[in-house]
Parts: sequence; C-alpha cells; structure tokens
Amino acid sequence: MTLDPNTDLKLERVVDAPRDLLWACWTTPEHIKRFFIPAPHKVTECDIDLRVGGRFNTVFDVDGQEMRNHGVFLEIDPGRKLVFTDGYTEGWKPAADPFMTAILLLEDAGEGKTRYTAIARHATAVKREQHEQMGFHEGWGIVLDQLVAYIREELAQR
Repeated sequence: MTLDPNTDLKLERVVDAPRDLLWACWTTPEHIKRFFIPAPHKVTECDIDLRVGGRFNTVFDVDGQEMRNHGVFLEIDPGRKLVFTDGYTEGWKPAADPFMTAILLLEDAGEGKTRYTAIARHATAVKREQHEQMGFHEGWGIVLDQLVAYIREELAQR
C-alpha cells in the first residue's frame, strides 16, 4: 500500500498477541470499550454492524465531555484488514466534516505475534497535521498497548 506523507499517518509494530484475538477485539463492541481510547478516557457506547456499509459508532467520555463518532466500514477482510471512516454514516450519508479513514492491517509474525499496522488517511494535509499534533502516534500507541494488555490479562485466559 502506497502512503502519501502529506495526508497519511502510520503506526506499525509487531505485538505479542495472536491475530485472531486482535481481530475479535476490533470487531466486538464489548471489547472495543476496553481499549479504543487512551485511559483515563472511556468508550461509553459502541454499536457495530460488521459489513461493508455497516455502522461503526462510538461514544467517548473525554474529561466529562461526550464525543460521538459515527462511521461506516468500507472494507472487511476477516482477520486481516478492517477499513472504516467517519466520512459517511450508515446508509452512505456523507458526514458534514469528516476527519479520517482508518486502515487496520493484521499479519501473522510467527510465534503467536502479529504485525499490527494502523493507518490514518486524511483528505487534506491540514487534517493530517491536526491529527499528528493531537498525538496520533502516542495516542494510537497507547491504544495498542491497552489492547495487547487486555488480550493478555482477560482474553488469553479464556
């Protein structure tokens, strides 16, 4: 996949978690609530219809403020690739002020590890810069750390 340095941001790591559990976490509302925003902020609601054009809606509590994020899935390759955007809401209704399209790639890296790649694509260099200044790398890195910890502490025991 070719990235545009003017509009795309990327976080890539090999993590000590199996691909199937990472996928399950990214596609199940109960799991999303446990990792999808850096603590101490919280996901208070998550509604997923896991199909192309299906909804991916979340509500965050950030310092007591409610943030609603409505989007749709654009591409789903089970266990390997998940693409979603806030550029549209369910029913392909265009968003008034879209922020990004997220691409999540999961590849086996051997010995139960996964190459985890998160890409944030923005329509403009200005939005990309805003996201980077908001702390894309730190924030998405924290989310990934929380996700791996959640898998180790809660899901791997099941």
